[in-house]
Amino acid sequence: MSGKPMTSSTSNTPGAAGTFSVGGEYRVNRLGFGAMRLPTEPGPERKAAVAVARRAVERGVTLIDTAHLYGWGANEELLAEALHPYPDDLLITTKVGVVRGGPEGWAYDARPESLREQVEEGLRRLRTERVGLLQLHRLDPKVPVAEQVGALHDLQREGKIGHIGLSEVTAAELAEARQTAVIASVQNRYNLFDREHEPVLETCEAAGIAFLPWRPVAAAAESGRSAEFAAVAAELGATGPQVLLAWLLARSPVVLPIPGTASLAHLEENLAAADLRLTDAQRRLLARVTGPDRGADHS
Repeated sequence: MSGKPMTSSTSNTPGAAGTFSVGGEYRVNRLGFGAMRLPTEPGPERKAAVAVARRAVERGVTLIDTAHLYGWGANEELLAEALHPYPDDLLITTKVGVVRGGPEGWAYDARPESLREQVEEGLRRLRTERVGLLQLHRLDPKVPVAEQVGALHDLQREGKIGHIGLSEVTAAELAEARQTAVIASVQNRYNLFDREHEPVLETCEAAGIAFLPWRPVAAAAESGRSAEFAAVAAELGATGPQVLLAWLLARSPVVLPIPGTASLAHLEENLAAADLRLTDAQRRLLARVTGPDRGADHS
């Protein structure tokens, strides 16, 4: 496997991977950016994090993912510091539904009154009156799905939310939520080595719902055990993370990967993956990749 990242001209990435219309309103480049890894504590690392966020946008990223959970709002504040006032074509999506508390330091809380408070706080931290895409970080098992989604639908009607998304849901839960409101996105764990949520992706593809796979390149560590993966990477002259991103982009037109990093060099490496094109033979080779908790491959 090549250990040297493929690089490309800054003139054609990440838009080289194509675009997708989220909610029929936001036409974004399919290769986005996840802000979770950006350091938020004051000091040189925070300054570097601001530079990474700004560079992502300079390079054509038009979809950035954050959440209240990431530093309990500190990540949202960092993005506002780096990017506000936001470019017209930039969609920042944030997530609510998880709060501080509980034995693990966090707890589900998607009660309607709590969701309203969380959204209001998120708007304040992001310095905006409307969040284009608001995703429910997790369904609260103690609150009926219709109440959780209904609360977000109320905020949508009030103009505080543009579109509603869900995170880490099953196909059945997605179907139930869609009975209450239009769902514009789903953010589930998914990559070449972990296809448990294949049925959810297929549902999203059929309905034109954006599918944001989280931790899309974390499985690169597993790739060393796959001869097929190593062969494709070598043929492309690409790194493991780049091949994983290329596979996701080829998997379905509704897939919007959001790789995250705090490194400018790694950011450039990830964005260069938009230029990779897998051949049919390479896709068939990757279809042989197996491992625990995999679903069927329909690529």
